[in-house]
Amino acid sequence: MSPWQTLSAAEKYDNRWINVTEYQVINPGGGKGIYGKVHFKNKAIGVVPIDADGNTWLVGQWRYTLNEWGWEIPEGGGPLDNDPLESAKRELQEETGLIAASWLMIQRTHLSNSVSDEEGFIFLAEGLTQEKSNLEETEADLKVWKLPFTEAYQMVMDGKITDSLSVMGILKVFQLRKF
Repeated sequence: MSPWQTLSAAEKYDNRWINVTEYQVINPGGGKGIYGKVHFKNKAIGVVPIDADGNTWLVGQWRYTLNEWGWEIPEGGGPLDNDPLESAKRELQEETGLIAASWLMIQRTHLSNSVSDEEGFIFLAEGLTQEKSNLEETEADLKVWKLPFTEAYQMVMDGKITDSLSVMGILKVFQLRKF
C-alpha cells in the first residue's frame, strides 16, 4: 500500500509520446505538496549488437533535448502493447540494417523513476547479418559506427557515452561476455 495520498490530478501536457500530470499529494511524512509525473506512451528499447569478432555498432545523432551530439546503442521506442523483443528487432534493423539470429533480454529498467514511469528493455543481439537500414525522418543525421566492443566499453568508462540505456547495456554485456 502506497504511503502517498493523492488529493487531485490535473493533466498539464499531452502529445503522442508523453503525458504530464501534476498531482496534489500528502507525502509519507504527512505534508501537503505537489508531484509531477511524466507518463511515457512507449517502452524504451535498446540493443547491444555483437558480432563473432567482438565488434559492436553505435549510432550517433544530435539529441534535441540535450542540445548535443552523442553516441549510443541502437535504441528507440516500442508500443506499450507490443512484445519488447519485436520492437528491438525493428529498431536494430531500422537504424543499422542488422538482423540478428540470437536475442537475449539482458536488462529491464526504469528510467528516471522519480519523475517518469518510462520502462526500458535492453537486448543482446548476436548472429548478425547485414541488410539495408530504414531510418525514420528524425534520424536523417544518424551515423552508424562499427567498432570493437572493448572501445565502446572504454567510452562508457571515460564518460563519452552518457545515455542510460547504452551505459547499462554495454556494462551488462561486458560482464556477461567477459570481454
